[in-house]
Amino acid sequence: MDVHVTVPGAPPVPLPGELRYDRADPYAVCLSLGRPTPFSVDWFFARSLLAEGLRRPAGIGDIVVIPQRHRHPDALRILLRPRAGVALLDVKASAVGAFLRQTEVMVPPGTEHRHLDMDDVVARLTAGGE
Repeated sequence: MDVHVTVPGAPPVPLPGELRYDRADPYAVCLSLGRPTPFSVDWFFARSLLAEGLRRPAGIGDIVVIPQRHRHPDALRILLRPRAGVALLDVKASAVGAFLRQTEVMVPPGTEHRHLDMDDVVARLTAGGE
């Protein structure tokens, strides 16, 4: 997927991007920016945020998803606000919609809790204290 990244004071830069989904973390999606190397940047956020953002502005805090239908019918903007600054990502809404449909076949919305391995979740949460 092509992602156009804009940071303040610089022109948009095209980067390769990839959306990923893993049933082991059924509530989340991953947006990976850059070529698949140790230097790619991964953003994890709620699958429901991405789905809602296709229809209307969604999110607060570090990630906001905004449809751009009034400007470009197939445009979706993702605003990333890490501590280091701000970046605007422009992607094709149709590509995001197709990705979400694939995830919904794997894990239908509302059934995510059935795909969680609670023993693994508890083990990961308590592993930090050892």
